Amino acid sequence: MNSTVFSSLHPYIAKDASVDWQTGDIPTSRIANFTPTIKANALYYDNSEWARGYFEACHRDKAFKECWQAASGSWDDKIVVDIGCGPGNLYATLGGSPRLLIGVDISRNCLKMAQAIGYAPILADAHNLPFIDEFADIVAVNATLHHCDNMNKVLAEAARLVRPGGLLITDHDPQQTAWDWKGLAMLLYKIRVPIYRLMSFGKFMSTAEHDAMLATETHHQPGDGLTTQFYYQILEPLGFSVKVYPHNHTLGAQVLQNNYGQAQLKYRYAQWLSGINSNSSEAALSLMCIARRN
Repeated sequence: MNSTVFSSLHPYIAKDASVDWQTGDIPTSRIANFTPTIKANALYYDNSEWARGYFEACHRDKAFKECWQAASGSWDDKIVVDIGCGPGNLYATLGGSPRLLIGVDISRNCLKMAQAIGYAPILADAHNLPFIDEFADIVAVNATLHHCDNMNKVLAEAARLVRPGGLLITDHDPQQTAWDWKGLAMLLYKIRVPIYRLMSFGKFMSTAEHDAMLATETHHQPGDGLTTQFYYQILEPLGFSVKVYPHNHTLGAQVLQNNYGQAQLKYRYAQWLSGINSNSSEAALSLMCIARRN
């Protein structure tokens, strides 16, 4: 085990946690229930080519960076826990000098990539994190909840780590009302892959990659997803002040001014076919939650 990783993480590991420190450079928390969803995420992100493509393409744009910087403030000298960190997209985009940056994921390959850019990695199930309570200044859960079996439990686990005055930030999980396709829109959704492949002139991802990616999207299906009430119902009883921002993916800091922007035409067309007002907050594709522990 890398002594730096051990010394960084060990003070924050719960006494009753079962962590194997001898698994190369990546400490591993025991996973009691290796569900099909966990297996699907490990399978997809352990593929180096697919993980590299995800790292280069997702959550790296200017609008995303501006929105997250406005939401979280500087990471300098902070203890940050990034749950579902993947190959490290969030820190690669935001930068800064955290006192400690912990990356939690189910993919050993992704954790090695994240470690290379500054994360202290640990392989663990987000439903059962091996950490002590209330030690982190910022807990980030970006594009993660909908990849998990029990979103309620994962959100509560993430909240458990936040110190008084600290922040819990989640983003890029699908808003249920925006994806509630009906009729022709649902039919087009079901046949979308051949259409995408035809229109991309051979540049669309392979069938194997697409099928593996889709298997990870547990709660990102038409009619599924999250609601604003979900965050309030879980976090307020835990002592958090909660704000939820529906948004599309073209806006930066304006998201925090309750400006949700406009989705791409293909989504607005599907919403129109489904009887959804694409100019409403309920049609915004994603939800961002910023919660501060009182």
